[in-house]
Amino acid sequence: MLKIIEKFEHVINWVLLVMLALVVVLTTIDLGWIILQDVLTPPVMLLEVRELLDLFGLFLLVLIGMELLSTVKSYITKKTVHVEIVLAVGIIAIARKVIILEPKEMDALTLIGIAAIIFALTIGYYFVKLSAGKKTPTPD
Repeated sequence: MLKIIEKFEHVINWVLLVMLALVVVLTTIDLGWIILQDVLTPPVMLLEVRELLDLFGLFLLVLIGMELLSTVKSYITKKTVHVEIVLAVGIIAIARKVIILEPKEMDALTLIGIAAIIFALTIGYYFVKLSAGKKTPTPD
């Protein structure tokens, strides 16, 4: 029974990897299409600030997808989840949110919450990096 469940999990992981890769490809194509449209609409070769922020948000979305691909691939091949990558995805995701949000439309409590998330993710990432640097070598 456990063998069947392990095979099922393996198949699901591969399906998720393929679907995520498809989403990343489609998002990249969408980003390219939007860049092309923005650059070719008058005024040609000039982008407005709002357009730039939207492009940066989509760019970060592609990066998030790439990091998630890396996480799923690592899980399939090594059966481990790298906390550093998960925290990096969280940092990129919150950075994307900060880039695309309109602070005037957000209430103060929401902005404080976003700041707390940024702080927590950054501290967590710092400690993960710190602990990775302090690993003692194993004797041969």
